Parts: sequence; C-alpha cells; structure tokens
Amino acid sequence: MTAQRRPPNRYFTAFCALLLGLSPPAAAQAVHFIRLEADTAQEVYRFVPARVTARPGDILVFRVVSGAPHNVAFEAAGLTPAAHEALNSALTDRSGDLSGPLLAQNGAQYRLRVPALPPGRYLFFSVSHRAYDMQGELIVTK
Repeated sequence: MTAQRRPPNRYFTAFCALLLGLSPPAAAQAVHFIRLEADTAQEVYRFVPARVTARPGDILVFRVVSGAPHNVAFEAAGLTPAAHEALNSALTDRSGDLSGPLLAQNGAQYRLRVPALPPGRYLFFSVSHRAYDMQGELIVTK
C-alpha cells in the first residue's frame, strides 16, 4: 500500500511565507497590444484600440502597422508632478518630455510598463501625426 501525499494546507503555506518575509504571488500582468495605423490616402491616423484599460504593472505594446514614423507621447496638461515623473521614468529611450522614441519603420514596436499611476485617464498621441488627431487614451484602474 502506498502513502498518498496531501497538498500543503494553504494557511500553513501563507504562514510560512510570512515568516520568511515573502510576499504572496502577485496577479499576473496583462499585455495590451495597440496598433499604430496611418493611411494618408484616406486621411486616417489612429491607435487601435484607441482606448486601453490597464493596471499599474501591465505592459503596453505599441506596434507600427502602417504610416511610419510614429511615436507615443503623453499629454502633460492635467498631470500631477508625481504622475508626470512616473510616466517620464516609464518611457524608456525618451525623445523628449513624456515622449517615447520615434518608430521609423513599419513593424517597429515599443513596450511600456504602466507605472504606479493613480486611477484615471491619461491621453496619448503620436507627435508626428498630432495635427491629424492621432490620439488615444490610457485608463488606469486599480
């Protein structure tokens, strides 16, 4: 007769983790894909989707599909100093204040980890196509 192993008690496991100073596993981060599209013949310049709901720690992947060059920049108006700094810190390879690098070729991607921002709406746009109203909205939730 073989002995059956019982799974560890979840309370015992949590207690041991607390004793060792370990934090419980965090919820998995989500990855959101946003396409950057431009069709000059149709005068269409857009982010698809234009509205993204994410939580701090989630990853936004901006991918140029057509109409390069593009970039991603956040609107400064209405940002608190802390939110401004958090976004600037999260934007790697910045090309300016609140502005990611220029993505010069179709197929290029830019990854952004959503920083610890308070819940709210954060507008973003493509600097090279701002005159064509190429903009989107990041909605940060808890």
